[in-house]
Order: sequence, then structure tokens, then C-alpha cells
Amino acid sequence: MAKSKAAVISATASVAFVLLLAGPAQSTQKREWTLGPFVRPVHAPIIEPNSKPVFTDPITNKPVRWEALHTFNPGAIVRQGKVYVLYRAEDDSGTMAIGMHTSRLGLASSEDGIHFTTEPTPVFYPDHDSQQEREWPGGVEDPRVVERDDGTYVLAYTQWNRRSTDIGIATSTDLIHWTKEGPALLGETYQHFDYKSASIVTRPKDGRLIAAKLEGKYWMYWGEIEVRLATSPDLIHWTPVEDASGKPIVLLRRRPRHFDSAFPEVGPPSLVTDRGILLIYNGKNAAVDGAPGLAANAYSDGQALFSTDDPRKLIARSKEPFFKPEEPWEQSGQYAAGTTFAEGLVFFDEKWFLYYGCADSRVGVAVFDPKAAASRKP
Repeated sequence: MAKSKAAVISATASVAFVLLLAGPAQSTQKREWTLGPFVRPVHAPIIEPNSKPVFTDPITNKPVRWEALHTFNPGAIVRQGKVYVLYRAEDDSGTMAIGMHTSRLGLASSEDGIHFTTEPTPVFYPDHDSQQEREWPGGVEDPRVVERDDGTYVLAYTQWNRRSTDIGIATSTDLIHWTKEGPALLGETYQHFDYKSASIVTRPKDGRLIAAKLEGKYWMYWGEIEVRLATSPDLIHWTPVEDASGKPIVLLRRRPRHFDSAFPEVGPPSLVTDRGILLIYNGKNAAVDGAPGLAANAYSDGQALFSTDDPRKLIARSKEPFFKPEEPWEQSGQYAAGTTFAEGLVFFDEKWFLYYGCADSRVGVAVFDPKAAASRKP
């Protein structure tokens, strides 16, 4: 599949992907395929809870302070020269426990990728619709968003009814008005399968990341606890890649004494590069037999590389996290152990911007500047 692999690297972004390899090379073998290093451009969250905005919930028909409690776990996309972030916002209803509030998705925009203006009402939320049973009262969570060749935006998110989770799919042409398409995975086996987290494979095109077709279909790495794989003809209906026994194949598992010793969970949309398919993922550190130097149960970030010729084939996997909780707002919050939970990745202003959730409470950003990294390389 060498020809198709070359075809997905657009001329516009090829220089950026060569520079992807330009981080300080402690060891060429160790660093040559990874993205980074990422640094915090500001030592503060970029989106925080706000108790002032009020939204009339369509299910209860009552006003709610929809982003009063927590704002976190963001997806990101570049549109018309700006960065747009879809972020999970929790209201102040329910009991004070993780997952027991109602989540909706807010929209924020930025001209520099760092300073954001948020919309006063959520753009995506549980409603009296075909997905109400899957989304109420827990809500819609943890968005990842990609763009299709025709300009349509495809959202993969978690549907949470406080009993089980699904990956839901929705589509939009403006990031504001969305059509809910229903659960991602097809087949009777997966109708009662508890699953979440989706990383759709993308390619660079004209400064944007576009969902990539390889071998005539789209690909998606999905899951927490174990990372798996699915394919789709249209980015809406997904079929898990299964083994000979009819079970979904597993590509990444937990590793004792590593940052992902409890489990891995997929992060932002993955990237086709000249080395392979790059997947950024979130690793939870185990309380027992975990990685030294990381808090028990903390989430940090790793990278894995898969073959473009065969997206099932793992080529390399980072041994250490490339990004981890360090700032106070990353180490404490609703999730007491701390997180840098990566879900959004864009190429903007010739830099890579990584958007992440801070301890299930706030939104942060980290930036990798390939040109600056190349100038420092010995």
C-alpha cells in the first residue's frame, strides 16, 4: 500500500510532518517517530467553569447553570482561520460524584489557539430525540471531532445514561447545529457493549486535518482498558475489526510499571505521517505496580505508532509519558489523582496545539513548535 500512503501526505503539510521528527534527539531511535516536545504556552487553564451562563434544559424545561461545576476534556478543529474547541461542561445538578452531573458540550473559538471566547449556551446536549435513552441524565461527554473531505464535521462522543456508555456519532456543517447519527458500532454483538473513546485517523490537507481513507475505508482506534480498531465507509457506521473467533482485536493493553499500567485509552484523532499512523493516547497509572514518579491513578500521555500499510500492526510505543500532570490545576480537581487527558490536536499557525482536560475540572493547552525544535537540534 506504499502508493496510497504517499498519497495521503499533502504537499502543503509535508514540511510540517518532516519537522515532526525535529525534537531534541536524546536518541534518534527513541525520538524519531514521536510528536513533540510539547510545552505550556501559559501557566494557567484556558477554559474554566463559569456559573453565570444559564441554559433552559429541553428535557426538564428548567434553567440550569450548564458549565458551573467543571469544564474539561476538549476536542478541537481548525475552521476559517480559527481554532474551535468543543469542551465537556458539567452543570451543578446531581450528587457530588464523578459522572453524576449532566454533561453538555460548549463551543469556544480562538484566533491564536490560546485565548478563547466561549459561547453562552451549549451547542450539543441531551434532548427529546432518538438518543435520549442513551444520553439522559448523564449527558454527552468527551468529544473528538474530525473534518470530512466535503467540509462536514464528524463528532465522536460518549453517550452516558448513568448505566452504560456508547460512542455516539454526530455530524455538522458549522459546529453549532448537529445531527445525531446514533451509536458508532454496528452489529448485534455491540448493541449492549459498554465502550467509549474514539480516535479517527486523519491526514494533513491545507493546514487542516482531514479524515483519511486507507485501502478505501476510514479507520478508528477506539476504547479504554484495551485499544481496538474499527473501519467505516462513511465515518458514521463503524464495524469493529475482529479476530478469527469473532472478537474485536486488541492492539494496546496495560503495561505494569509503566505510565499506562492500569490501562490505555485513546486520545485525539490520530495522524498519518511518513513513519506510520501516530496515535496519542492517555495512560492511567496503577495504584499497585504502577510507574514510579507518577501519582497512583493519574492520567498522563503516551504515543504509539501503527503501520499505514496495516493499521492493526503496532510498530513502536513510548515507554515514558511525553506529557503529564505538573501544574496545580492538573494535579488536583474533581479527579483527585490528576490528569492531562488529551483529546484535541490541531496544526495551526505552523505549530501543533494539544488540548487536554485538567483533573476533570478545566481545559489546558500545550504547544509543539517544529521550527523552534529544529533550530535547537544539534
